[in-house]
Amino acid sequence: MGRREILDKMQQYFSRDNTKRRIFVLHGLGGSGKTQIALKFLEETSDEVSRQFFVNASSSETLNNSFMNIAISQRFGQTPEAGIQWLISEHKEWTLLFDNADDPKLKLLPFLPQCTHGKFIITSRNPQLAVYGPASHSQVGDLDEEHAALLLLTRALQEHPDKNHKLAMDIVQAGAYIAKFKCLKNYLSIYRQNKKELLLQHPDQTLDDYEWTVYTTWQISFEKLSPVAARFLQLCALLHHNSIPKSIFANATKWILSNEGNETESMGEAREFLQNFVSGSGNWSEQYFRNIVAEIEEYSLLQSDETSSTLSMHPLVHLWCSGNLPDEVATQACMADVLGMAIDLGPDAYLDRIRIIAHVNRLVPDFTVLNYQFWRQYAWIYYDGVTYRQLGRYQEAEELELSVLQGGQKLLGNDHPETLTAMANLAVTYGQLGRYQEAEELELSVLQGGQKLLGNDHPETLTAMANLAVTYRRLGRYQEAEGLELSVLQGRQKLLGNDHPETLTAMANLADTYRQLGRYQEAEELELSVLQGRQKLLGNDHPDTLFAMANLAVTYGRLGRYQEAEGLKLSVLQGCQKLLGNDHPETLTAMANLAVTYGQLGRYQEAEGLELSVLQGRQKLLGNDHPDTLFAMANLAMTLSSTGRHKAAENLQLKVVANYTEVLGADHPDTLRATKELKATRDALGKAKDTEFKHTSAKRLSKMFSRLKFPASKK
Repeated sequence: MGRREILDKMQQYFSRDNTKRRIFVLHGLGGSGKTQIALKFLEETSDEVSRQFFVNASSSETLNNSFMNIAISQRFGQTPEAGIQWLISEHKEWTLLFDNADDPKLKLLPFLPQCTHGKFIITSRNPQLAVYGPASHSQVGDLDEEHAALLLLTRALQEHPDKNHKLAMDIVQAGAYIAKFKCLKNYLSIYRQNKKELLLQHPDQTLDDYEWTVYTTWQISFEKLSPVAARFLQLCALLHHNSIPKSIFANATKWILSNEGNETESMGEAREFLQNFVSGSGNWSEQYFRNIVAEIEEYSLLQSDETSSTLSMHPLVHLWCSGNLPDEVATQACMADVLGMAIDLGPDAYLDRIRIIAHVNRLVPDFTVLNYQFWRQYAWIYYDGVTYRQLGRYQEAEELELSVLQGGQKLLGNDHPETLTAMANLAVTYGQLGRYQEAEELELSVLQGGQKLLGNDHPETLTAMANLAVTYRRLGRYQEAEGLELSVLQGRQKLLGNDHPETLTAMANLADTYRQLGRYQEAEELELSVLQGRQKLLGNDHPDTLFAMANLAVTYGRLGRYQEAEGLKLSVLQGCQKLLGNDHPETLTAMANLAVTYGQLGRYQEAEGLELSVLQGRQKLLGNDHPDTLFAMANLAMTLSSTGRHKAAENLQLKVVANYTEVLGADHPDTLRATKELKATRDALGKAKDTEFKHTSAKRLSKMFSRLKFPASKK
């Protein structure tokens, strides 16, 4: 069923001239259909050849028996060598199928007749056999959905109407069971409750001699692995099945080597496993690692991607392997330790941390399985999602960070440095969720605890002070923010110097506050220093450099230097799109900033197109009521009002004012600004007397807003 692309490739290859020996290799996971493809090809080409021979290539013994049978059947002798010699002497076209050449230790070359006539097909789980057909091999993977559904219905003895076809599209590996129990409609619910048992089922009646279940073929391969390779596969099965970074094992091994004596007793199994990757000189050995991966790849139980330096498992192999762990709790604890060791908390490693979020989600369904020594590392994975807004996964961040905080408070007390760090991380997440009052409460506790434990000038105390200042700025308390940020900047200059990244960040934060206070010249001076410092340290394309450029551009806009602002903002947007993608929160911010400049230049249609994209992107990432979403809504409303569409602008502004009042309070600068903009719009509509907003109408306005349609973009 299906596989037409592979069959056509085989046909094209064998139709070429036969000046060289022609060998085609089909390799892939056990049970993926390699033999069926080969048999289909033999069926389609039976008229083109004089003989077709099936050779069992599972061992040297079966190979010898197969070639001896060829010799006897052709009356050319009674030995394997005679069978090979007959094939060499028979110049009429024949096809030789070497099936199940799976054993990596098997030497196949002596059994390949040395002649340029004849066609050779090899099926194997071992991708290394592609060496016999460097330009003539195919990996046999999954069927496409259409043919998978047709195969299922055919095997399940079901008709093919559309309703059955739609059911079949959701089901795999199920035909024999459905045929036996007549349960196509209910199979999915049965499968979800009994995955392991159902995938071991095998029908009593078959159309071929394939006596194994798919799971059995994998079990046989697994049992041939060395103990360390088998353990490696089991540990990988606890991660997400796709894109497992090889660096996990390299980083963890290096951690073990540099932290000898610091690991807890429970980490013994992880240490013992990682020692398999340590060279005789006591360093991480890339070659030892590659040898283990290659051993597993020989049975197609794992695939390696050199381009991305990742490993992947077929989803069903992943399900089989994770469901057959000898001691799931111990294996999970071991992998959690390995992954915890691998998490680099350095500022330049955030992209590496983000890449393993899916694996953390898969491995850690319950926070209690983690070794406390690595709680901070795991929490930092989600902290990156907050700091860089890579995935907008703030709910997961909150859940994990709450667990970290509660565990720290229970085990270490409220004033322990690790507890304060957990509190600080949770506060950052609250800030990203727009829950500024909750963030402030935590950050005050962190700052007071840091001052008590470490003193006012300690780097951790300065960081706590900087975080609290950010929250004050979000709450519109700019004077309080300024006082803290001045202290942070002076402290970091004294400790770290003017050009340190942390000093530049403190400078950028203070500049932001100056801009909010209308002190644009002072803001510009600081932002120029930040931009030049980051360009020197990080280069022009680093995200932090782009953010510095964006801040300076906003200040240029406030100073009325719109052309300079536009040039910078275009560069920032293009850089963010290239580095982070179109839907990243920072890309949306860059888009919003450029739209503001377009509006200031009177280019309202361009501004509106960008603002619609920003609003829709933030609604998707953050929800309708997040302050950033409301800010995007307010910007779009201003553009609509500028083009005379006051009624549409009013509808948006009513929602903005209602939610700002509820989330930030009636006296917050953003609420006051939004109210002022609503008044201007209503003045234009002749509704000045109705401008005063009443908080009690928030629910009514929210309902009204949910029925609104956004104006179409004229971009």
